Amino acid sequence: MPLLSKTLTSRCCILLAALAAGVANAQGALPVAPLTAGMYAIQAEVAATPAAREQGLMYRKSMAPNSGMLFVFEQKAGHCFWMRNTELPLSIAFLADDGTIVNIEDMAPRTENNHCPKAAVRYALEMNQGWFAQKGIKAGAKIGGLPQPR
Repeated sequence: MPLLSKTLTSRCCILLAALAAGVANAQGALPVAPLTAGMYAIQAEVAATPAAREQGLMYRKSMAPNSGMLFVFEQKAGHCFWMRNTELPLSIAFLADDGTIVNIEDMAPRTENNHCPKAAVRYALEMNQGWFAQKGIKAGAKIGGLPQPR
């Protein structure tokens, strides 16, 4: 193969790889908020738009141990969740405006059962199933570092 052709082929492959990486980042990149639960640090992706909240953690195969997804709504309401197309078993904590956990629910993968807060809330935090129980975190505990809704 002539040198010019090899160079063009290499540049083409590098360009395609860079474009693919950019598309992947643009599709999945959500802001991350550092939260606290007592002495525990959480790195939570923030789903604060309708599209991000709708996508949630669907199709993901794994999540790091102290990572989660924080759902932020504009209005306090009885925001219910289900697990359609979600592969991971999750626990969800519904949070009052001051970060107090209203209730925690375990959610089974690929189910359509509704999991709802016991009071109107603006925030919900999804973690790997059992995370809250393993840390001894129950309703009434506080999650710190919540971002303000838009």
